[in-house]
Amino acid sequence: MFIRTVPEDEATGAVADYYDQQRRQWGFLPDYAGAFAPRPAVAEGWAALNGAIRGGMDRRRFELVTIAAARARRSTYCTAAHSKFLRDDCGDVGTLDALTADPSGAGLAPVDRALYAFATKVATAADTVDSDDVAALRAHGLGDAEIAEVVYAVAARAFFTTVLDGLGAQLDPQTAAAFPDETLAGLIVGRPVGGEAS
Repeated sequence: MFIRTVPEDEATGAVADYYDQQRRQWGFLPDYAGAFAPRPAVAEGWAALNGAIRGGMDRRRFELVTIAAARARRSTYCTAAHSKFLRDDCGDVGTLDALTADPSGAGLAPVDRALYAFATKVATAADTVDSDDVAALRAHGLGDAEIAEVVYAVAARAFFTTVLDGLGAQLDPQTAAAFPDETLAGLIVGRPVGGEAS
């Protein structure tokens, strides 16, 4: 981390509460938690926004477009974490394997390929999205609200990846250890894995 963070054993008040919540959620204190220690209310706001977006979407679709956005923004942290959620929480090993084989998304099923391409474009060049891009998703049966949800998910991910990479957070070794070496190598799209687990 590029800024001084509050060590867990020195945290008090809102920071201690935030750290405790993160440790309970993950089973360890994730490296990114330090990025929010100066302003735990920002983390609380982020969690509310992210929860509102994810809660209104199909979970698997949320993970797929989040992975696309994270990869496009070269966030190792979010690419790996959401690949784990896709595999473990959504039970979708096949899509993870397809993305490991071809990170461009070309090996995905047609609707997933369209979602992945759209999310990637929104993450990298939102100003170039046009009505044809939206029409391509409509052709796969997505309604306008579902298309908007994809944009919301990508936009929210842009905030989180920017905070993490801008402050130097690194993927936790505990998350890295959840993947075989070959899969993990394909998930490291930006910063390397962090130090030893604690």
